[in-house]
Amino acid sequence: ALLHSSHMYHEAKHAFPAHGVKFAQLEVDLAAMMAQKDKAVANLTKGIEGLFKKNKVTYVKGAGKLISSSEVAVDGLDGSSTVVKGKNIIIATGSDVKSLPGIVIDEKKIVSSTGALALTEIPKKLVVIGAGYIGLEMGSVWARLGSEVTVVEFAPEIVPTMDGEVRKMFQRSLEKQKMKFMLKTKVVGVDASGPGVKLTVEPSAGGEQSVLEADVVLVSAGRSPYTKGLGIEDLGIKTDKIGRIEVNERFATSVPGVYAIGDVIPGPMLAHKAEEDGVACVEFIAGKTGHVDYDTVPGVVYTNPEVASVGKTEEQVKAAGIEYRVGKFPFLANSRAKAIDSAEGVVKILADKESDKILGVHIMAPNAGELIHEAVLALQYGASSEDIARTCHAHPTLSEAVKEAAMATYDKPIHI
Repeated sequence: ALLHSSHMYHEAKHAFPAHGVKFAQLEVDLAAMMAQKDKAVANLTKGIEGLFKKNKVTYVKGAGKLISSSEVAVDGLDGSSTVVKGKNIIIATGSDVKSLPGIVIDEKKIVSSTGALALTEIPKKLVVIGAGYIGLEMGSVWARLGSEVTVVEFAPEIVPTMDGEVRKMFQRSLEKQKMKFMLKTKVVGVDASGPGVKLTVEPSAGGEQSVLEADVVLVSAGRSPYTKGLGIEDLGIKTDKIGRIEVNERFATSVPGVYAIGDVIPGPMLAHKAEEDGVACVEFIAGKTGHVDYDTVPGVVYTNPEVASVGKTEEQVKAAGIEYRVGKFPFLANSRAKAIDSAEGVVKILADKESDKILGVHIMAPNAGELIHEAVLALQYGASSEDIARTCHAHPTLSEAVKEAAMATYDKPIHI
């Protein structure tokens, strides 16, 4: 919601005049923007409660702890204590913000993504620790609204899971939006005693220290599985070295009758991946067959432009020793993108050199998160790049860039 609202403001300020839409005055009403976000969240969560009722699911509100392989003790939000019994238990507690040593999150000056979604004023200077999906998305929200945003990242690159070529284009795009990046940099000290926050940073490999001043610091250095207080240790449920619950291919833990899905088990920490886990897990419990193909789970960074991908990156294909072909098509040559004056980005397709089977697709574009699903379906069905290239795409649409990139992969594109 905030990504969309901040994008609307940014468009009104920077893009509208060229389209003949002019304002005498333009300002941000942050309270109204937050109210719209809160309303959206409330409606969505009420929708889930409605689905519970429709499907006769009993909703017990409180903190749960496993006391046996078939019982959960619940400390209710209303002060009550109950024990819920079931033949099977699924742990789906998700993940929590990963804290950094020496940094205390107060959700006011030093915030997690939760606090960054509820700031009461636009910070003049915002420092983001961590250049992953969440840090870049939240950083871009406040950058659009007027904050000076600096992103500090320990690694040499932003979003390490992203295709290298697309990553470079993406970083350049964010820098054009005035986001600054300090890569190969670590935070070694935090002083929040004054009105703002002072961060002491130094190169990741060690070296000369410098001080960054900020009104707000966002800690987004990843997430950890949320298993605290669940009683899994007492039951003997096994976890790996980073705290994820170990499960087999049926999502069963080491304790019979107890299953786990989503962010608490290995795999990408994404809501849609957890949803697939949940469906497959219940199918197994019901005696049917479930399946999740983690190679076809799409990932999307909801900045502007968005970056979406599915399958392997070029680096992964090279590392696997696969001979491959690459096809690319820039949105600068796409009619719809040119017409709406939003032509930044590219579609990149990787396919096996011999069979032409698609191995990975990477899109940087407005609405890349919507465009990627054609590629997800293609990978799911083992399609070739020629299959997409020979499929008619409506004109003028952004989707035509996917067709053209596919044409570039197996032969050559027409419109460039």
